[in-house]
Amino acid sequence: MTYIELAAWFVGAAAVIAILLSLLSRGHRPHAGAIALTAAVLFLLTAVFDTVMIATGLFHYSAGHLLGIHVGLAPLEDFAYPLAGAVLLPALWAFVHGRRRRGLRTSGEEGEG
Repeated sequence: MTYIELAAWFVGAAAVIAILLSLLSRGHRPHAGAIALTAAVLFLLTAVFDTVMIATGLFHYSAGHLLGIHVGLAPLEDFAYPLAGAVLLPALWAFVHGRRRRGLRTSGEEGEG
């Protein structure tokens, strides 16, 4: 299995879970702008820190399993993980936040009666 195949499975699973969480959150959805900004920051951090870690010899990749496209020394495949995080974590946050708000409204209504 190549790194891009592994990354595709990872991002695909994160996207499916994010969609399910968004459907279950009932109106509490993450903002697209926030997701885009988060992804951009995570991509920048990934490019910088992966380049530093690869340059210092902390880890390396088998060239036969890479696409060959790099940003600095970071292979393109490394950017799948911050992308998955930028998609999944805001959906998870919206889901948890929505459940918490519904719980507070429900408990508040019970106290009035």
